[in-house]
Amino acid sequence: MLGLASGFAQLRDGDEEYLFLANEGEEHWLEPHLGGPARLLRVGQPPRISARARAAASYPALASAYGSLHDLVLPPRLPGSDGTLERAEVDLVHFTFQDAFLTGIPSIYQPHDLQHVHLPRFFTRRQRRYRERAYRAYCEQAARVVVSSTWVKNDVVRHLSLAPEKVQVVPLAPIVEHYAEPSPEALSAIRRKFALPERFALYPAQTWPHKNHKALLDALARVRDRHGVVAPLVCSGRVTDFGAEICAHARRLGLDSALQLVGFVSPDELQGLYRMARAVVIPTLFEAASFPLWEAFQNGVPAACSNVTSLPEQAGDAALVFDPRNPDAIAEAIFALWTDEPLRQRLVARARTRVASFTWERTARLFRAHYRSVAARRCTPEDAALLGAAPAL
Repeated sequence: MLGLASGFAQLRDGDEEYLFLANEGEEHWLEPHLGGPARLLRVGQPPRISARARAAASYPALASAYGSLHDLVLPPRLPGSDGTLERAEVDLVHFTFQDAFLTGIPSIYQPHDLQHVHLPRFFTRRQRRYRERAYRAYCEQAARVVVSSTWVKNDVVRHLSLAPEKVQVVPLAPIVEHYAEPSPEALSAIRRKFALPERFALYPAQTWPHKNHKALLDALARVRDRHGVVAPLVCSGRVTDFGAEICAHARRLGLDSALQLVGFVSPDELQGLYRMARAVVIPTLFEAASFPLWEAFQNGVPAACSNVTSLPEQAGDAALVFDPRNPDAIAEAIFALWTDEPLRQRLVARARTRVASFTWERTARLFRAHYRSVAARRCTPEDAALLGAAPAL
């Protein structure tokens, strides 16, 4: 969302206006990135909490049992528009998240991935059933479905039985290009705040099980035991309930002092973490495309990532690639990034070239071309060229 806001704010060569739908009082994080033709469309009142939702807050076990019984009998209910968009007389709505709602306005739907199909163990039966129902309904409603890579397109077409021409690829870009350049004083303040070691590996990811933090810790233990190298690990991102299990695993491996879960950080702090990291390691088991990989490339940090989904294509020859289910392979990549300076320099040089063509302005222009096409507005030669080009990812 930040990238789209900053990208659309740069488009001054059209007569479109881009409205970002946000609940009143929950838009502060987005406002600094808006401007020009991009502005907020506020929803004045938060949605009314239903009796069932209040029961879920007070009696979660009872509500869960009721919900499971309900879903055995009736399909999951999908929300409808509250009328805000209709009153604003918008031409098109772009659902940038996998959650959406039913509306008669022409729409573009963006299902980020189908992780529940490939890793069902990380979802409850109810979650899987809801996703199947919702994704199919929103794809059917949409005039166009947009995804971030060719790998995801093929997966969505195959699983949801969509016409290939209905699903289009719009690669994303690193949002850190729009963050302020951190000063030496700011970097020192960030290092003090989080008590960062002089050198560390960085993994920016919420502590969901599929992010595979435990295998990363197994790899770090192998690097220590085989090479005598202790590589401290800093993990940013929201700490979920699974974070306790990650910390327990670090203690079992004798790595509790080498692991820091710093939680959700500000954009400036994230930029600082990238700038100070020795390496970025991304051992995820599933990803539509990796923002941390682009951000590492943008910040000149050598990186290694999983060989799953679209990541090998995204990485190209600019990062080391490993099997995320093999801690030995992860360990080899970490040790190489930690110790091989010529390799580090080669990867950084390739990474800057690799990421240079992925910008939010280009992404916004490609989305604008899709918007114009769906809304039956006049398309320029540039729009036609963008829509006709082979996907960049």
